[in-house]
Amino acid sequence: MFHLDPKQAVLDHVAQPAKPAAPNTLNDLAAMVADQPYDRAYSATVTTGIAQAAEIALLTITGLVVFGLNGGDTLLSALTTLGLVAVAEVFIARWGMHGVAAYRLRLEQFARVAASWTAAFVVLGALVLLFDRSEALSRSWIAAFWAVGLVVILGWRAALHLLVSRWTRAGKFRRRTVIVGGGKDAESLIASIDTIGKDDIQLIGVFDDRNDDRSPESVASVAKLGGVAELIEFARRTRVDLVLVSMPLFAEHRVLDMLRQLWVLPVDIRLSAHMSKLKFTRKAYSYIGGIPVFDMADRPISDWNLVFKWLFDKLVAIAALILLSPVMIGTAIAIKLDSPGPVFFRQKRHGFNNQLIDMWKFRSMRTDTLDATAAKLVTRDDPRVTKVGKFIRKTSIDELPQLFNVMMGELSIVGPRPHALAAKADNKLYYDAVEGYFARHRVKPGMTGWAQIHGWRGETDTVEKIMQRVNHDLYYIENWSLWLDLKIVLMTPISLITKRQNAF
Repeated sequence: MFHLDPKQAVLDHVAQPAKPAAPNTLNDLAAMVADQPYDRAYSATVTTGIAQAAEIALLTITGLVVFGLNGGDTLLSALTTLGLVAVAEVFIARWGMHGVAAYRLRLEQFARVAASWTAAFVVLGALVLLFDRSEALSRSWIAAFWAVGLVVILGWRAALHLLVSRWTRAGKFRRRTVIVGGGKDAESLIASIDTIGKDDIQLIGVFDDRNDDRSPESVASVAKLGGVAELIEFARRTRVDLVLVSMPLFAEHRVLDMLRQLWVLPVDIRLSAHMSKLKFTRKAYSYIGGIPVFDMADRPISDWNLVFKWLFDKLVAIAALILLSPVMIGTAIAIKLDSPGPVFFRQKRHGFNNQLIDMWKFRSMRTDTLDATAAKLVTRDDPRVTKVGKFIRKTSIDELPQLFNVMMGELSIVGPRPHALAAKADNKLYYDAVEGYFARHRVKPGMTGWAQIHGWRGETDTVEKIMQRVNHDLYYIENWSLWLDLKIVLMTPISLITKRQNAF
């Protein structure tokens, strides 16, 4: 068994000498598949979390209502309610009855949930006997809570079963998946998906670099759409959630080469273990639709983390728009008085997964010298920059309109800074200068970032400077947390004062 460290692999890859970017082309079949519409999917993790929270709330409210009807010690009954619900949820989780796959079950789910609820009251009965507090807790309340709670939880589970089953039939939990690798291994993997994984996996194609008999044009009726290089362009034109690698475990160099190419994509990458003759304990595997896999790379900031970051972005953006509105209005007036032309300037930038976005800024250059592609970077004492422009660029006030991009969902408050399309370092486009450059687009770009608070802002005229930005951006992606975002937001005003030497 080989050891593969994906994070180290990509860092090593970025440090390698840059090679020209491969042309982004798809064959007609792959382009047709990529352009097909698809429905929005639901996160199984978020769905499970919401369902569990709703179940806890329902049972807690039930206990408090039953207590109110029976009377008794208010504090003790409330604490007992919370304790019973907590113990019941522990039993339910221990018996595997939380999760989309569990919600699809019927009789087994109901039986185990009912047993878990009853077991919690058995634990309560044992504690009452042990501590001799039977006079403090109303027996009628305990009996009523057990009976009513059982009806409530089974009714809730029945409704949840119907809802999840309907969403499953509609394909709401199916992850859009491609297979890398062909031949018999891929054929066996497809058969397993058709048998046990069709509720969770939607196969949209096979990609394989081989062009001999081992890699036919279709595998088990699933079309081959190209090689790994084409997969990168394919995943930028349509949503791909999961890459299943169907390669032998001993093919270390082939797997590593594939991973280095695909690391730039915001997808989960899993190595299929269904054909491996090496057998590990069950805990060594992850499971997708019942199929055992090894985790190779995860999409950064997904499921609940995506929800939390979305809330963080919207709350901070709204607060900033309110607090900084006088500054923004004053800046708009100053721009109008300083030079003729519009107040705002829009520029195409690469956003999440290389999608193009229009990024808003306050105009800081003369209208006749505006450079929409940033083919020429702004330098110190650049004659194209207006008097007001020099000040707002130095203080980063010119970037405040990007709060509107945040509200539209195109930017985050914190993330890798988006670069202009034609920006260069040493006369090389950024993605030619630094291999692995596009790995920074696995998350939404941000108004500020880890690189910016460490002084890597402003002019990037050398390969060393852009490499430093990329390395800092990759560090942020791999170590993301809400606390890190909060730290960067708090450090940004300080860095604007202490690290302003590169901003022109």
